[in-house]
Amino acid sequence: MEKKISKKAFSKAFRNWYYGHLTCFSQEHMQTFGYMVAMLPIIRDLYPDDKEAQARSMNTYRSFFNTEPQLGTVIVGITAGLEEARANGSGDVDDETINGLRAGLMGPIAGIGDSLVVGTLIPILLGVAMGMSTGGSPLGAIFYIIVWNLIAYFGMKLLFVKGYEMGGKAVDFLVGPQGLALRESITMLGGIVIGAVAASWVSVKTAFSMTASGADEPFLVLQNTLDGVYPGFLTAAFIILCWWLMAKKKMSPLKVMLLLVVVAFLGVLVGFFDPGLNY
Repeated sequence: MEKKISKKAFSKAFRNWYYGHLTCFSQEHMQTFGYMVAMLPIIRDLYPDDKEAQARSMNTYRSFFNTEPQLGTVIVGITAGLEEARANGSGDVDDETINGLRAGLMGPIAGIGDSLVVGTLIPILLGVAMGMSTGGSPLGAIFYIIVWNLIAYFGMKLLFVKGYEMGGKAVDFLVGPQGLALRESITMLGGIVIGAVAASWVSVKTAFSMTASGADEPFLVLQNTLDGVYPGFLTAAFIILCWWLMAKKKMSPLKVMLLLVVVAFLGVLVGFFDPGLNY
């Protein structure tokens, strides 16, 4: 008999994601535990009497996950459909397939979601709300709370349902040659998004200068020299270093951040970085 996710489990999974996508949020795990909480009702529903299968399936979702939570709902819906296909004996759907799709989609969707939701929709709603709050009126706050929650809830619900439908119907597509091309395209798009975000928001500069012997003024400012040869060299070097530590050396994001704090601290001590403090 073919297994089907019940409406009760489906609705509970969505509610768990909607209210709990930041469950036990930390810099090292981000939305991982929120994702697991969302998948728990579905896995219990698909494997009601098999604790071993439940544990095996839940273990799939322990991998790091972080994306824009509103648009990212579609990923949760897709994996719900894939989990249903796996429960029905689809040998082509395994941990690698599910986690590959999650990892490939979370970066591009985060970039799109941050631009559309955080960078466009929320500022527009806040602009309207601030206009309605002229003179201290509470209408602006009430408007924003109601409208934002309605848009978020029903928009996320639609994405969850569509993701589930696509997940169930796209199994053959995802594991075939077209699926491989899609995953490679998603990976490339994710790299482009990460590069664009890094270039826009990350800036590493040095205040270090070298002074000729006996001279009163610096004759060489390292930052100007680097910018003349390779603009943004230090920024690119630090980004590549972080990627190398996490991708090649398997260092956790938390450890990488602590390392950057130590580098920044030592850099300020020796004068390589300028903290911009006024004494």
